[in-house]
Amino acid sequence: MKNATLRQLKVFETVARRLSFSRAAEELYLTQPAVSIQVKQLEGHAGQPLFEQLGKKIYLTPAGSEMLRYARAIIQQFHEAEEAMARLQGISGGKLNVSVISAGDYFFPRLLAEFTRRNPGITLNLAVHNREELLHQLNDNLTDLAVMVRPPQDLDTTNLSFAPHPYVIVAPPDHHLVRKKNIPISALAKEPFVVREKGSDTRNSMEEGFAGRLPNLNIAMEITSTETIKQAVIAGMGISFLSAHTISLELQVGNLAVLDVQGFPVLLNWFLVHRKNKRLPPVAEAFKNFLLSEGASQIEHITRLRW
Repeated sequence: MKNATLRQLKVFETVARRLSFSRAAEELYLTQPAVSIQVKQLEGHAGQPLFEQLGKKIYLTPAGSEMLRYARAIIQQFHEAEEAMARLQGISGGKLNVSVISAGDYFFPRLLAEFTRRNPGITLNLAVHNREELLHQLNDNLTDLAVMVRPPQDLDTTNLSFAPHPYVIVAPPDHHLVRKKNIPISALAKEPFVVREKGSDTRNSMEEGFAGRLPNLNIAMEITSTETIKQAVIAGMGISFLSAHTISLELQVGNLAVLDVQGFPVLLNWFLVHRKNKRLPPVAEAFKNFLLSEGASQIEHITRLRW
């Protein structure tokens, strides 16, 4: 094992966690053959197979399970070493590791750009994930800070609200309800909805927003991409429940319209989350303070939306 590399261990850990070479390749921004090569090389160092395939699924071998335990410990040691060096560097020259749910990628890069403009010399590591993967990032200490709508209930975290997060009902601009005022929620009962998948933050927010007031919602289609949902609504395939922060451009150019529905917008909050016992590097602490003091006004300026 003396010639095994950290890269091989990281690739192996991702495949073992996802139990899929293709999903691991997608997460790592690598091709599937590149992932397979890294795993094969590690298996060569180990002298035995780490995965076995049964049907269309792969599973860890006993050697793979043992290797996974050590791989995660080694990766964690490297993370701790990086954090220690970052604390010594201070803000300038530090590395900011931050993850955000997919709805945040419509404004979050510009927040980071403003922060780095004020603090030159920072290295950024931004990851955009769905809620499940974001919780994994927190649980395995793979990110310093996470930005989401619903903080985890089963992790020992510090959860800080820093900006409002409105959700609205959107429709194509020629929809028959667009010009109506104070629309009763019952009027949506027969409308086809194009929605995010179950378990996503947007879907959970939708269920909370309707709060049982429309139990027989006509869900015509579930889609895992907010961008695809917007295009489906624009094409007239239905209406949708979306974060207002994801549709500012479409509202400005007139491709989408917000329906004036009773009880909407649903106002939730953006939260900044980190492990309670985590020693944040100076750059992460500075970004945390930036979001708490200016996050709401910055998002309002970026999206041109006020609620």
